[in-house]
Amino acid sequence: MIGAILTQNTNWKNVEKAISNIKNEGLLDPFKLNSISKKELEILIMPSGFYRLKAERLKNFLEYFIKDFNGSVEKMKKLNRDELRDYLLSIKGIGKETADSIILYALNKAIFVVDAYTQRILSRHNLIKLGEDYDVIQSIFHKTLPENVKLFNEYHALLVKIGKEFCFRKFPLCDKCPLKHI
Repeated sequence: MIGAILTQNTNWKNVEKAISNIKNEGLLDPFKLNSISKKELEILIMPSGFYRLKAERLKNFLEYFIKDFNGSVEKMKKLNRDELRDYLLSIKGIGKETADSIILYALNKAIFVVDAYTQRILSRHNLIKLGEDYDVIQSIFHKTLPENVKLFNEYHALLVKIGKEFCFRKFPLCDKCPLKHI
C-alpha cells in the first residue's frame, strides 16, 4: 500500500529506495510509520520524489487505515472491491490508479489498474481516444476479461513491460513491438 502511494509520478526503482529506507529504520509497520513526524518521513521517502506531498498522503492514508481497520490488511480485505475503492478514493491524495493498485496488489481483489502505459498502448492501437477517461478504459478490461486477480496482475505487468521496452512516450519502437500485428 505504501508502494502504491509512493509510485505516484515516479518510477519503481525510486520507490524501492524509499521503501528500503523505511525498512532499514524498522518502520514498515503502519503504527510505527505513523508515529514518526512528517519531516522524518519526508527524509526517508525522498528518493521517491515529491516527498513532501507523498509524506502528507501517506500520513492521511495511515490515519484512516489505523482508525478504521486497526492497521490490519485482513480487516480491510473484508470489504468488497467496490466498497474498498469508494473508501480509498475518499482519502485525500488517493486517486483511481493508486486505489486500484492497492486493491489489486495489496488486497488481492480483481480490479484492473489503468496507468499511463495502458493508455498509451491502447491509444496507439486505436482502441481508445488519447486522454480517454480512466473508468472507460478500465471497463474495457472488466467487460472482456474474466475478473481474476492473477490475470489482471499479469496482464497489467505485461502492458508495463511493453510500455517500458517499446511504447515510449517519445520515439516508440513500433517496428519492434510484439503487438505490432494486432
